[in-house]
Amino acid sequence: MHTPARFLDLHILHPVTAANLNRDADNDPKTISFGNAIRALVSPQAWKRPIRLNVEQDLGEHAARTRMVPPLVARKLQEAQWPAALAAFASAQIVHSAKKGGLQHNAKEGYRTQAMLYLPTDVIDDLVALCEKHRTELEEALAAHTPKKKIDSVLPAKDLAAHLTRRTASINLFGRMFAELPAGHVEAAVQMAPAFSVHQSDPQPDFFTAVEDLPQDGDPGSAHLQTAFLTTSVFYRFATINITDLHHNLGSGAPAGTVNDLVELFVRHFILSMPGGKKTSTAPHTVPDLVHYAVRDRRSVSYGAAFEQPVKAAPQGGYTDPARQALTDYAATISRLLGTRHLVAHGHTTTTKPIKALGTHHTSFDDLAAACATAATNALTPAGRP
Repeated sequence: MHTPARFLDLHILHPVTAANLNRDADNDPKTISFGNAIRALVSPQAWKRPIRLNVEQDLGEHAARTRMVPPLVARKLQEAQWPAALAAFASAQIVHSAKKGGLQHNAKEGYRTQAMLYLPTDVIDDLVALCEKHRTELEEALAAHTPKKKIDSVLPAKDLAAHLTRRTASINLFGRMFAELPAGHVEAAVQMAPAFSVHQSDPQPDFFTAVEDLPQDGDPGSAHLQTAFLTTSVFYRFATINITDLHHNLGSGAPAGTVNDLVELFVRHFILSMPGGKKTSTAPHTVPDLVHYAVRDRRSVSYGAAFEQPVKAAPQGGYTDPARQALTDYAATISRLLGTRHLVAHGHTTTTKPIKALGTHHTSFDDLAAACATAATNALTPAGRP
C-alpha cells in the first residue's frame, strides 16, 4: 500500500527593526516587487545557512561546502612528513580515482574540484588515512609517472566514493547535489521560501561618517562618508519539511526518535536563527510575533498569497496586528477550500492571546517545536512503503 507523503509547514510573522539582512550586488537590501509594491526580501540561502550551522553545532556533527578537498588532503599529508611531490600526487588521486574519467577539477590550483562538495568535515581525515593505507602504491605510481602522461588511478574508487558520498544529519535534512557521483545525491527534505515583507518596504538611506581620531591640522574630521540603505519589515517566512523524505534519507538503520529529534531541532532554529548581514551595525535580533504550523498529508501549503495585497498599517500604527489577522483569515480560507481530511495537526505560538483558527495554542517556541515534531513524525513510514 502506498503511504502518502507527510509535510510539516511552518509559517512565521517576524518583525525586524532597521536592518540589511541580505544584500544585493550594490550592498543594498534586496527587494522584490509583489502585488505592485516593493517588498524587502531575504533569499532562502541567507536564512538557511545560519539554520544549518546551528543544527550542526547542536548535533556536534559538522559538514562543509568546499572545492578544496584535494589541497586540504595534500596539506595534511605534508604535515605528516610526506614529501611535497608525493602529497600532491596523492591529492590528485582524490579527483582521478573517484570514478571513471575522474571528477572535474583544476590541476593548476591544487586539483581543487570544479563543483563544491558538501560533505562531513572529518572526511578529510578519512581521505588522509586512505592515502596512508595505499602509500606504497602511490609511491610506485609516482615513480612511474611522467609529467606529460595522464595520471593513472591508484586509490580504490569504491572506498574513495564511499568517503565522498558519506552523509550527516544536516545533509539528510538540507539535501546535496552531486551530479558527478549520483550515489551521493540527496534529495532535500527541507524547502524554504524567500522571506518577504508583508507590506511595502522601500530601502531607507542612512548617511554616516567615520571620524578621524588622529586628525592633522586642517583636516575636516571625517575620514569616511557614505550612505547605507536599510529596511524595516514584518517578514512572512515559510518553510516545509517533507517528513517522509527525511525518514527515507536517514534510512531504516536510524535510531528510533532520530527523525523526531532532527525535526524539532530544525524547527527551533528556523524560528530563532537570523542572517548575519550588517549585524554589527544593526543588531536586528528580534524574535517572531507568530509561529504557526500545519502537519499535512499529500502536499504542503504556503500562505504567502495572503500578502499579495500589501498589508496596511493599523490606525494606531504598525503592521504586525493586521499581518496577523491577514494570515489568520487566509488559514481559515485554506481550511475551507481544502477541507481538513489531510490536515493531521496544527497549532501556533504568538505574542498575543490564542487564535482559534490556528489550532492548538502553545505557550513557548520550545513547546511548539516539540509538539509539531511529534505530530509530524507519529506513526510515519517512508513513502511507498507499508
